[in-house]
Amino acid sequence: MDHNTTYGVRSETAQLRKVVTATPAITGDFAGAGWRPPDTALLLEQHEGFRTLLTSLGVEVLNTQAPDSLVDFTFVHDSCFVVGEGFVQLAMAKAVRSPEPPHLATYLRGLGVPQVGTLTGAAHTDGGDMFWLDGSTLAIGRGYRTSAAAVEQLAALLAPEGATVRAYDLPGWRGPEHVLHLMSVVSLVADDLALTYRPLAPVALLQDLAAAGIATIEVDDDDFAEQGCNVLAVRPGVVVMTDATPRTQAKLEAAGVEVHTYAASEINKGDGGPTCLTRPILRG
Repeated sequence: MDHNTTYGVRSETAQLRKVVTATPAITGDFAGAGWRPPDTALLLEQHEGFRTLLTSLGVEVLNTQAPDSLVDFTFVHDSCFVVGEGFVQLAMAKAVRSPEPPHLATYLRGLGVPQVGTLTGAAHTDGGDMFWLDGSTLAIGRGYRTSAAAVEQLAALLAPEGATVRAYDLPGWRGPEHVLHLMSVVSLVADDLALTYRPLAPVALLQDLAAAGIATIEVDDDDFAEQGCNVLAVRPGVVVMTDATPRTQAKLEAAGVEVHTYAASEINKGDGGPTCLTRPILRG
C-alpha cells in the first residue's frame, strides 16, 4: 500500500483517513428489508450527525446518496470490500440488496479506487462478515450470508498482495432471514483489545484472539441487541459507537479507550452500527 496515499486498507484499527458513507433512502420497503419502521426525518438527521462526528475526528467523509428504495444501502460497508490494492465487488445473498454492489463499485471507481476483483457464480458475502485480524490475515465468517465459494475467491484475490484468509463458522442463531455477521460478534478497538459477544462468537476466533495477545471485553445481551459489539475504530484506542450501549461504553472507557457516541435510535432500526455505516477506503 506504500505506493499510494488515496486508498488501501489492511487493518481495522490503523488511523482511519477516508471513508465512504451514504445518506439513507427514505422511500422503500423498510419492513421487507428487515427494518423496524424509522422516523425518516430523524434518520436523516442522525446520519448527518454521524458524518459530522467522523469529520470532527479527522476522517475525510465522502458521502453519496442511497438510491430510492435501497434502504440497506446506507450500510455501505457490506457491498464492496477495500483491500490493499483496491476493492473487490461483492455479491450479496439477501435478494433485496443485490443491486448494491455494482452501484457502490461505480462510485468507488469514480473516486479513483481500482477494482481488483468481482465475486462470481456461487460466491456471495457481505462486508460485515470480514475484518482484518492483523495486517496479513483476513477473518471471514462462514454463515448464511457468506458461502464457501466466496471464501475461496477472496483467498485467491488476496494472495497476490500477500494476505491470507481464515474462515470461522458462524452459528445458525435465528436462521437465514436474520442477519448475523462476524462483525456483529467481534470488533477490534486497538491492536491488543477487542469487544466480543461470547454467546455467538466462533470458539476458534476467540482462541485465535487469545493466541494473538488480544484481550477481550464482553458485551452483554441488552447492549448486543443495540449494536454494542459494533464499534468503529478511528485509530487505536479511539472509537465511535452508538449512544444506546452505556454499559459497554463504560467498560471501554475503564480500559482506557476514548469513546465518541452518536444518536442512533433510527439507524439502529436497520440493525446496523457505525462499522456498517462506513466503507473505509484509506487507513494507516
